Amino acid sequence: MLKIFMALYLIKDLDDDYHSRVGVWQITETEEELRALSSIPSDELEEISYIRNESLRKQKLAVRALLDALFEEKVYLSHHDNGKPYIENSAMNISITHTNRYVAVILNPTDEVGIDCESLDRDFSAVKKKALSEEEIEEVEEIDEDQRNEQLAIYWCAKEAVYKKMSQYKVDFAEQIEIENFRMRGEGELEATFTDKDGFEEELSLQYITFDRHVLVWVVG
Repeated sequence: MLKIFMALYLIKDLDDDYHSRVGVWQITETEEELRALSSIPSDELEEISYIRNESLRKQKLAVRALLDALFEEKVYLSHHDNGKPYIENSAMNISITHTNRYVAVILNPTDEVGIDCESLDRDFSAVKKKALSEEEIEEVEEIDEDQRNEQLAIYWCAKEAVYKKMSQYKVDFAEQIEIENFRMRGEGELEATFTDKDGFEEELSLQYITFDRHVLVWVVG
């Protein structure tokens, strides 16, 4: 099920066993318009007002506007000590991501989730050394050079989404998060393995889409 609106770029109810929902908001409004669109609790609004960067303030406000669109009741967003977001007055699990132009969230009533979005206008060449295993680097280098940045972006978003879902400290992206080789398309599925510090492995399935020079990846379960 896919619904498309104006600034509310899409709401996607995922065809999975987890009743997950992905929402994406395109930031086209001014800061004042976003404030008017959002029912922001006063303490949260005060926190946002202290942010010096205008783009980041707008991203935070757009997240709130998106939450207002996804929930019938007013929700109160907070964060654990490790930065993981949660909703104070709902048991719904949530993960959040934002760029200068888009914010996105994924919601699930029972399972932990992770989501990440990146602009393809960013240079992802540093990701190879920072986050990829030797095997993953070899796979990327087999890709045509004009597609390599997008492939790296998908790898990075996938590992970030897994990291957010697992919510563990000091994760080595190259050693602990393995993304199986995949054929790049406009959208598709990815398989990943997360290995914790004790050597326990967890298999994960992810989905990704590309749109408007952006990559969005999410993981549930």
